[in-house]
Amino acid sequence: MASVTINTVRKSYGHFEVLHGVSIDIPDGEFVILVGPSGCGKSTLLRMIAGLEEISGGEMRIGDRVVNEVAPKERDIAMVFQSYALYPHLTVGANMGFSLKLAKAPKAEIRQRVGEAAQILGLEHLLDRYPRNLSGGQRQRVAMGRAIVRQPQVFLFDEPLSNLDAKLRVQMRSEIKQLHQRLKTTTIYVTHDQIEAMTMADRIVVMRDGYVEQIGTPLDLYDRPANLFVAGFIGSPGMNILRGRVSPDDPAVMIADGGVRLPLPQGLALPPGHGLLYGVRPEHVTVNRGGIASTVSLIEPTGAETQLTAKLGETPIIASVRDRFDLHVGAPVTLGFDLSAVHLFDAETEARVGL
Repeated sequence: MASVTINTVRKSYGHFEVLHGVSIDIPDGEFVILVGPSGCGKSTLLRMIAGLEEISGGEMRIGDRVVNEVAPKERDIAMVFQSYALYPHLTVGANMGFSLKLAKAPKAEIRQRVGEAAQILGLEHLLDRYPRNLSGGQRQRVAMGRAIVRQPQVFLFDEPLSNLDAKLRVQMRSEIKQLHQRLKTTTIYVTHDQIEAMTMADRIVVMRDGYVEQIGTPLDLYDRPANLFVAGFIGSPGMNILRGRVSPDDPAVMIADGGVRLPLPQGLALPPGHGLLYGVRPEHVTVNRGGIASTVSLIEPTGAETQLTAKLGETPIIASVRDRFDLHVGAPVTLGFDLSAVHLFDAETEARVGL
């Protein structure tokens, strides 16, 4: 196992720069997830760690060794791809042991390491089958087994669950996390799915347009997003955002678009007229417990909770509640916000304001 240090790394294709001085320190044994929308640079960064893309600037270290010019096969990493990339003419056991065979490892060692990996992943009864006879989840396990047998210093996962159905994704999520807890190998995992990131990672790196927006534990990012982008990206359903300005006659109130008056958290010292973005997550919105008058525009029961949408001015507000209200579209409701859980962002910079 080894740490991974990414120091002001850049990537350019001609004059077009796609990574702009990215720096991330990943301690030995940590599970880090790179997350962000399509095109943010997360897969490019992963491929640079693997050695599949050249580094245009900066420094990449695996352990104590600078690997900028080191060939992929000499970096002691193993990568699991979205497409599984299994050899169709080889059995499961042969697929898993193929890299060891190329390295001319003794047959007894190959059998032992393939057997150990198969036991970890529950593949013992499938070793003589071919990929065409496997389900998607089984193929993904084989791809993971092929990585495990190499006993690398670092595992790299590039959106490995995106080809699976929703139920199987949840199952494989748990299996990959349990695998990491068992092997404790440094793991870097790329996904665009923030639910995967929240449930699996020790730390999350949120990326946008080739920059790192924030690094932190899942709950750090959820409870204290550094800016509006992170606030909107992390959490499902997304954070409610209202735009407005500090009231000219009461610094404890923001007047949102449409004239709605919203209380501000205590302890802020913002000048009158200061532009703000007022954020509150759906679970911190109360319904019919006092507050601001509104009207129901959508009701979405999910079983454990109900997602109710109403409007404040022209802004739709989603509330996630466990109570089962006898409500219908068009019904009057009142909406209240938990002030201890309100997030404020500067309207111009979109950076977090206050504590």
